[in-house]
Amino acid sequence: MSRAEKKATLAFAIATVAALGLAVVYWTGGQPQIEGALLGVGFAGIGYGMVTWANHILADGHHVQEREPLSSLASDRAAFETDVERGGEIGRRTVLLKAMGAAVGAMGVAALFPIRSLGPRPGRSLSTTPWHDGLRLVTETGQPVRAADVPLDGLVTVFPEGLPGSADGQAVLVRVRPELIRAAPGRADWSPDGYLVYSKICTHAGCPVGLYEAQDHQLLCPCHQSTFDVLRGARPVFGPAAAALPQLPVRIDADGFLVARGDFPVPVGPSYWHRS
Repeated sequence: MSRAEKKATLAFAIATVAALGLAVVYWTGGQPQIEGALLGVGFAGIGYGMVTWANHILADGHHVQEREPLSSLASDRAAFETDVERGGEIGRRTVLLKAMGAAVGAMGVAALFPIRSLGPRPGRSLSTTPWHDGLRLVTETGQPVRAADVPLDGLVTVFPEGLPGSADGQAVLVRVRPELIRAAPGRADWSPDGYLVYSKICTHAGCPVGLYEAQDHQLLCPCHQSTFDVLRGARPVFGPAAAALPQLPVRIDADGFLVARGDFPVPVGPSYWHRS
């Protein structure tokens, strides 16, 4: 084996060890500095081995041989026969190919380990929230909301019972005069006595919709000024939002508290998350 072949084989071996070391470090908890160093050594070893192979082992450039004479020297024939019998170039190239394959394969295996960091599949977690039938509406402090305590044209931020501060369960409760509501088909009983509940997450960029213009019955997102008509299913009437705020169906229980009748009928949050 020539000196160049030894160098290339050693470079591939170092790259293989570095890649395996990278996989071990990542699997045992990870350390960014060590991982970066091993990744650099691995790629450098593969690169050096390939460059050495290309420049010093493979045939260099074009070679032209005169057609005549066609006969070969006895010494050339003897050298060729000896080379074939003991493996010669074929054997050395096989070692190089195996070394390079091991280095590239080990690096590929190491690259698969970060897939573990992606975590479990989200399933339906992006399509549902903690709300379900029977959960009372509570304030940020966990206090149940009594219907009689909400003033006309008032706004209260509410959460699912037991989950105050829920990111995807946060909603706004608005009380209006019942005769003003223009409910969508099938939603006539979603807002008893004028109590309307909508997701607080803007359908444009996910900002909290926390401003209410009682005179116009409109909810306003302060981030990009998207405006939603409370009386007509919180459909957007101004700004970049293209979808209405999801409405939460509610009822008033025997004790006078507001209770959810189920989850939001559509996913909450920016509408572009849910485009098919």
